Amino acid sequence: MKYQILPMSPVHLSRVAALEKLCFPADPWSEALFQAALDSPHTAILLAEGEDGSILGYAALSVILDEGNLDNIAVAPEARRHGVADALLGALTGFGRDNLSLLMLEVRASNAPAITLYEKHGFAAVGRRKNYYDAPREDAILMTLEFNHGTAAVE
Repeated sequence: MKYQILPMSPVHLSRVAALEKLCFPADPWSEALFQAALDSPHTAILLAEGEDGSILGYAALSVILDEGNLDNIAVAPEARRHGVADALLGALTGFGRDNLSLLMLEVRASNAPAITLYEKHGFAAVGRRKNYYDAPREDAILMTLEFNHGTAAVE
């Protein structure tokens, strides 16, 4: 499966929102929420676009000061197990390595494939948020990836 990673633009809105509804039917982001993210100078959304122009996946990252939060990552069912999430996450962790002190995310406690992917990229579980998710109600595992930029610890 061939695809390229590129920034989302307004022309992608309806297709990304449709993928969001497919992947997260219980609580999808609206098209308006994606538009607000595109308009924000503190949010970046990357896409994996297939050769035919289809949206195979996306990942959203918000940044406050020197901390990033992986807000969402989704891959179309037919594109799973083809490295799409790995490529999207690799692009975001590369950005983080160059520009941030850490990346954070929450993941469903039952989502073992996602947890494995995050661990592959260096994320570590640092906490649990009780009953964080609805439909079904479930805990979130809080994971972080810290970057060393040569700063010394304060004693």
